[in-house]
Amino acid sequence: EFKVSILDSSKIQFIELLLSNSVLQVGDFTLKSGRRCPYFFNLGSINSGASLAQLGAAYADTILASNTDFDVLFGPAYKGIPIATTAAVALAGAGCDIGVAYNRKEAKAHGEGGQLVGADVTGRVMLVDDVLTSGKAIREAAALLSDSDATIVGAVIALDRQEVGPSGTSAVQGLAETLQAPVVSILSFADIVTYLQAHPLDSLSSDDLDRFLAYQKEYCTF
Repeated sequence: EFKVSILDSSKIQFIELLLSNSVLQVGDFTLKSGRRCPYFFNLGSINSGASLAQLGAAYADTILASNTDFDVLFGPAYKGIPIATTAAVALAGAGCDIGVAYNRKEAKAHGEGGQLVGADVTGRVMLVDDVLTSGKAIREAAALLSDSDATIVGAVIALDRQEVGPSGTSAVQGLAETLQAPVVSILSFADIVTYLQAHPLDSLSSDDLDRFLAYQKEYCTF
């Protein structure tokens, strides 16, 4: 039996932000792999100034709590770009004014050229992204940065799905090994399960909750 997570007020507020903006949807969804999943997660559904400000504050709090020294905040294209931007604004409000950079999917042949945009990507780099499935976007960004004078010191994501991959580890664990740096999440799947157990949604049936628990038991690691 899995341990029950303890949710602090910041995690509860973040989950409620996700629910109110339909980022986190509860139901019966089929993933690209064909696996049936009791939830759907799309951080792109946060699309207003107020909700983006809350999102940035959550990332900034998690970044600061990691106690990691860094020089540049990097958001992989595409979803990482607004995350890095709004997180940097929140960090500046907390007294930590940091450079922001991101990549284009394809190199630009005119103007400033290249694939990197924004602050010079040198020194210690903190990556931000939404949720890891395969970690492809962050791995592509890391490969791109390997040609620059930069060292990746960590990554922060919104959700750790905690799903076990073919190697027997989670995507977060695998990415941390690839980057040789810690990967921190604002929330874990266990946090969501704990929230739903303590704060039943009007649309959540006992069968829905049972599906979450069954999914956690079959596919997730701690």
